[in-house]
This record gives sequence, C-alpha cells and structure tokens, in this order.
Amino acid sequence: MSTPTTNSKQNETSASNNEWMDVVLSKIQNLRFGSVQITVHEGRVTLVESIEKTRFTSDSKSKPH
Repeated sequence: MSTPTTNSKQNETSASNNEWMDVVLSKIQNLRFGSVQITVHEGRVTLVESIEKTRFTSDSKSKPH
C-alpha cells in the first residue's frame, strides 16, 4: 500500500508540470516571431515569459535620396 503523502506529491508535481508546459505551448503557438524564456528556481519552473518581435523590412524604392 502506498502512502497518500507520496501520491499527493506526485499528483501535485504532475499537475504543476502540466500547467507550465501548457503555458509554454500556448505562448509558442500564439507567437509568430520572438522568444519564450523559462526561468527555473531550485529545479522548478517559476516563470514563463514571451517576447514578440515585429520586424519591418525596408523597401529600396522608398529610401530617401
């Protein structure tokens, strides 16, 4: 028979893992250009940040003389 404490910790860790992974996947899916940064503290994900970039290309015809 396993102890409830062990099972609850495993379930909590599993739920926590699923939560941050879902956040990362969502940020990646909604990002066209940019980056997603994951911060880990003491072996646990504590922060997920995304930076979206917008780039403009210069058109040689519109350059000033």
